[in-house]
Amino acid sequence: MFISVLDLFKIGIGPSSSHTMGPMVAAKDFRDRIQDFVVNHAVPSFLQVRCTLRGSLAFTGKGHATDRAVTLGMHQYTPLALAKLDVNELFEKLWQQKTIQVNQATAIHFNPPEDIVFDRGEPLPEHPNGMIFQLLDETGKTLLTETYFSIGGGFINTLSEIGQLVAPIKMEITTSCGFPFDSANQMMKMSADSGLSIAAMKRSNELERMSERELNDGLDAIWDAMRTCLEKGLVAEGRLPGGLNIKRRAHSLYQQLQTNPQKANLNDWLCAYAMAVNEENAAGHMVVTAPTNGAAGVIPAVIYYAVRHENTTLEQVRDFLLVAGAIGGLIKHNSSISGAEVGCQGEVGSASAMAAAGLCAIKGGTTAQIENSAEIALEHHLGMTCDPVGSLVQVPCIERNGFGAIKAYTAASLAIRGDGQHFMSLDNCIAAMKQTGLEMSVKYKETSLGGLAVSITEC
Repeated sequence: MFISVLDLFKIGIGPSSSHTMGPMVAAKDFRDRIQDFVVNHAVPSFLQVRCTLRGSLAFTGKGHATDRAVTLGMHQYTPLALAKLDVNELFEKLWQQKTIQVNQATAIHFNPPEDIVFDRGEPLPEHPNGMIFQLLDETGKTLLTETYFSIGGGFINTLSEIGQLVAPIKMEITTSCGFPFDSANQMMKMSADSGLSIAAMKRSNELERMSERELNDGLDAIWDAMRTCLEKGLVAEGRLPGGLNIKRRAHSLYQQLQTNPQKANLNDWLCAYAMAVNEENAAGHMVVTAPTNGAAGVIPAVIYYAVRHENTTLEQVRDFLLVAGAIGGLIKHNSSISGAEVGCQGEVGSASAMAAAGLCAIKGGTTAQIENSAEIALEHHLGMTCDPVGSLVQVPCIERNGFGAIKAYTAASLAIRGDGQHFMSLDNCIAAMKQTGLEMSVKYKETSLGGLAVSITEC
């Protein structure tokens, strides 16, 4: 199994990797297909695009800016290209447009308020995050169509692709890298047999596809984006968009910690750092999927603490990301990182496991201790629901990232004081997470139909 660390960590915009970034990528892909179709076929004078959102995308898409994402993608924007732009200003301009100009001779009718449909009927059977794009003529006949699934972390699959999958992500064949571990047990055996660390094995696999400079530059760009997002969140004030009137708190908390550092503890700093990232995500600003937007604050908070308070070097940050990427790849391959599939255990739980493993590695942990740290962190998120209030990635998501970072640090500390031997393996824990997600009610899987989302008392 191989998934690149540079694919797992992607620079984009908030508030959601599955409901914002994925749909944007899908919309741009369909726009590109329209471009090819128009060039190679005789088309009528009137053409119209329709996007129908199904499942979780229909239920929480409004709060997660899915309609904004589809609009931006249909106008050929990508999450990475938007990371440093004023997205709100751009979106307001595009939202008012009624057509998409494919070429000088062809304009396609696309009025987002009418042509993006939130269908709250039965979800598509293949995945809870489904999108059906259609190119229609004036009679409503479909000339071109494609069905996409946003499978978490900004990844998408088409209907034909998802039907070919055994795991919830398209993987390269196991012979495509020198250390093709499909499980944590295989990872530990390969490490023992080769004498290499997890970071060294992951780096070796990456270097079969890119140069060392490309890899290091990519890792450094990820960390730079994480740090930039976090530091912007620490100084930003005001209230978050969406209607809940949630006040940003990271800035105030950070100021208190700076004013009285002698009274600050590890938990205070981690919460300030993680909440800063997730407040930026909730505002729709630049963020890195780590492995998702909803869980984007956990890993940056732990790394930032290690850099600022424990003198962690850039080379160690790279190793942290490589190890975290290895663990994240295992979770995505054998279970899911999508809240719509398995609840928040797959988002913040996965991020906490990845952060614990990365931290344990740079603190000198053995392969067995690193695996143990990831298992501890993931184990203590099992069963966590995804029930965002108001369909927004704010309550309980922002605070939850702080607690995920705390659990990650605790797990790494506990594991590194042991000998790596433990009762429950990471593989078994990942399997338990998958089974728990399968048995979890759809009300608790990013639909805002249960839990905290419906437990608000109006006063």
